Amino acid sequence: MSSPASVRGSRETAADVIALLTARQQTVAAAESLTGGLVAAALTDIPGASAVFRGGIVAYATDLKAVLLGVDRAVLDACGAVSPDVAAAMAQGACSRLGATFGVATTGVAGPDPAEGKPAGTVYIAVSAGHLATSARRGTQVRRLALAGSRDRIRRGTVAEALALLLETAREET
Repeated sequence: MSSPASVRGSRETAADVIALLTARQQTVAAAESLTGGLVAAALTDIPGASAVFRGGIVAYATDLKAVLLGVDRAVLDACGAVSPDVAAAMAQGACSRLGATFGVATTGVAGPDPAEGKPAGTVYIAVSAGHLATSARRGTQVRRLALAGSRDRIRRGTVAEALALLLETAREET
């Protein structure tokens, strides 16, 4: 899957996120599953990240998505951990639990084997901007990705796409 995020590069996108949020005095938090902290690492690799990055929660195990991020157990039972509803709830949980303007979330199957009946490369990313009082969209954006390649490539592609969605959403908010 080719996209602007994969062409542009995670580091440049992360730097743009940090610069934009710093200028607006806004913050971001991450809720990660298959990426295991790579989104948080990409953001904190950028000098000045401490001004905007609140923290991250790696909820790799399904039960931790409920315990740490507040994802409804009924949703997890009905949809599984790899679903758009869970990605949205994770992003919202990152905002509320970590007190951030934006929450970015990743959940999916990195492989090499399928999980929950879904093939490797099935990924959902989400960004919540629900805590902005003047938010133009006041909601959560979710995207489904169908990534190919090795486990590492899927995870790194997910990071690139999640950062791109975060930047896009932050730019749209006023």
